[in-house]
Amino acid sequence: MLLTAESMKAPVNKIISFSNVDGPGNRTSIFFQGCPFKCWYCHNPETIHRCNNCGACLETCPASALSMIDGKVVWDKEKCVDCDTCIHTCKFMASPKIEELEVAEVIERIMPNRPFIRGITVSGGECMLHAEFLKELFREVKKMGLTCLIDSNGSIDFSKHEELMELCDGVMLDVKAYDPVFHEALCAHSNHRTLNNLHYLLSINKLLEVRTVILPNYPEENLQTVTHVSEIILDKCDYKLLKYRPFGVREEALDKMGRIIASDEECKRLREIAISKGAIRTIIV
Repeated sequence: MLLTAESMKAPVNKIISFSNVDGPGNRTSIFFQGCPFKCWYCHNPETIHRCNNCGACLETCPASALSMIDGKVVWDKEKCVDCDTCIHTCKFMASPKIEELEVAEVIERIMPNRPFIRGITVSGGECMLHAEFLKELFREVKKMGLTCLIDSNGSIDFSKHEELMELCDGVMLDVKAYDPVFHEALCAHSNHRTLNNLHYLLSINKLLEVRTVILPNYPEENLQTVTHVSEIILDKCDYKLLKYRPFGVREEALDKMGRIIASDEECKRLREIAISKGAIRTIIV
């Protein structure tokens, strides 16, 4: 059956009406569910998997906002108090608070924000898992006079979605590690496609920024990633060095990642190296 814009749905984890950290200007950020990566330091691991309906969260919800109907966990948005107890209870890196929305329903959420935002940013999880949905969403958002940005880990081949790339105003790409072995350990996934996307997005002038998290326990891997990325992007886009912060990281990952914030000194050193390699638009966040 051919899906139309009216019938197509995608799993939405949450919508933040106003954000100034998801691209330039004030933006509405839409977070989609599902991600091929399982990064040690993920700050929203509840976006990785779809709910497996185990029901563990029903017992801990203080607002009785969750119930089991026909073997599936059902979330009552009106009862929910957004305490996130269900997310902390879940051992499957999922959330019961997912809405299957049509494009028109997402547009309805964006519309009240229109006078106050520059555009939307789609994120996740990994939003490119829902590329066909994004294409239809971007078409409608463009009619509103707003810009459309993609926040991605690069796990999906952008070159196979040319029409979406034409609609997109820019991509913010995470390059988590350059070394393939370390990336596999860090994310449980290859970085081959991410690096291919890095070159492809540069070639079509759609790379808005690249981001790398600076990890306090892995100075050699930090240096390798920053050096290679800088030599590739040069002055063609922003390069953000993000300080690792342990807040929100899964307990089982903290031993690998550490419980301290990446130091100012190390971030400044890496920024100087990036600039010396040609990435003159490098900043620390």
